[in-house]
Amino acid sequence: MMPYISTIFNSVNSSRLKQIDHFKEYPADTQGKVFSRLVETASETEWGRKYDYSSLDSPKEFSKRVPLQTYEDLQPYIDRIGNGEADLLWPGKIKWFAKSSGTTSSKSKFIPMSRESLYETQYRAVKDLLAIYIRNNPRTRIFLGKSLTLGGSHRIDQFGSRALCGDLSAIMIENTPLYAEIVRTPNKKIALTDDFEKKLELITKATVNRNVTSFSGTPSWYLSLIKYILSYTGKSNLLEVWPNLEVFFHGGINFNPYRETYNQLIPGGRMQYMETYNASEGFFAIQEDPASADMLLMLDYGIYYEFIPADRFRYPDPPAYNIAGVEKGINYVMVISTSSGLWRYIMGDTVVFTSLNPHRIRITGRTKYFINAFGEEVIKENAEEALSRACLLTGAVISEYTAGPVYMGTSSRGSHEWIIEFEKKPSDIGLFANILDETLKSVNSDYEAKRYKDINLVMPVIRCVPSGTFHKWMKSKNKLGGQNKVPRLSNGREYIEELYKFL
Repeated sequence: MMPYISTIFNSVNSSRLKQIDHFKEYPADTQGKVFSRLVETASETEWGRKYDYSSLDSPKEFSKRVPLQTYEDLQPYIDRIGNGEADLLWPGKIKWFAKSSGTTSSKSKFIPMSRESLYETQYRAVKDLLAIYIRNNPRTRIFLGKSLTLGGSHRIDQFGSRALCGDLSAIMIENTPLYAEIVRTPNKKIALTDDFEKKLELITKATVNRNVTSFSGTPSWYLSLIKYILSYTGKSNLLEVWPNLEVFFHGGINFNPYRETYNQLIPGGRMQYMETYNASEGFFAIQEDPASADMLLMLDYGIYYEFIPADRFRYPDPPAYNIAGVEKGINYVMVISTSSGLWRYIMGDTVVFTSLNPHRIRITGRTKYFINAFGEEVIKENAEEALSRACLLTGAVISEYTAGPVYMGTSSRGSHEWIIEFEKKPSDIGLFANILDETLKSVNSDYEAKRYKDINLVMPVIRCVPSGTFHKWMKSKNKLGGQNKVPRLSNGREYIEELYKFL
């Protein structure tokens, strides 16, 4: 029966798959149409009148006329929208706001979720994800079972006087059509339980006897659920609980540090992993080629993209390139304009194009999360490559980590301190540190120069912390579950000092 369901699904989505193939072939034309639609639709908003959108005749003029925006720049408008004002950044009133934190920062962002951004970006992406997966796996059996949902917080709060806010996943579950309940488990009430630890218990009891064939979400939070389920059932791996499990649609953080742990918990080599790049601000990319770990940039989701070379990002008036002007191998800061009224909004993520036909990307880090206390410019991609190699050569498996600088003293030189929670400790922690250090030198010439003869930087310091340390830290910040992420790198010591309190 399953092949027929897949055939029906792909038949319904065949026109959509053709559209995806079309924008892969004609990326500039596709983005040009997105740009024109966004500007035309918003021309009579307060923002559109301020920058005279009705007279804009090209993306080039748009980038000259409209300045780059941070969340703080747009916040006065967002606060007014939350108080019920209409036609400010996007036509009409906006009811929902996605509460976004991403790190352990105490300050949250509230991203407006217009109807267009919810249905034409987020929900369309979910359908595309399934359509692409089924095209790549025509004999899939995922529709014979349930899709497990580890939703975000159901703490739907008032934002301003006339709007509501919650985690993006909670907003999507809250607004999902009723037919989605047929394929999803657990029910909406359990999926949106506010207390993360209570949620693990409720989800486990509701799903261990169901036929779960897929799940989607953030790898780190799903590990907590999987371990809870195995402890509850007494099983040694997840396939003993759900023998028909076949795919994990994951995103939010780099999967590589978790891959070996997942291979142990879901053994046999049949499990598939499909990466996505999404955030409260939008859904951006999908891993559509099983042979490549890189992701296809989705160009027709009502998001207009610009890319600023990361090494020129902090210059006055840095150059910004649209999809026609990007090059392979350059680290770019991603800038978006969206159907929720985020105009020339600096996402804070850095990406590199690994292919231009079609346009595939890899996330390399964050503009805010790096270590450059001594001019070494270590980014997350450097860190994860070095950690992966150190794990490979020492047999280690990492659960969580963060790193920051150790500042120079009057009689001491600087270094980097790595706080690591190991699932499996390395055979030799000294060897682990040496491999980490040597790999960073090989992938980052600035780090190599600063490490030369220990003149500026000495060997990195590795501090192993007990299992559960990062969980306690995130819990203290009320950042368990949802889209919350552990910040991997910091140019200061605030995260490290906070973690010390839980040792």
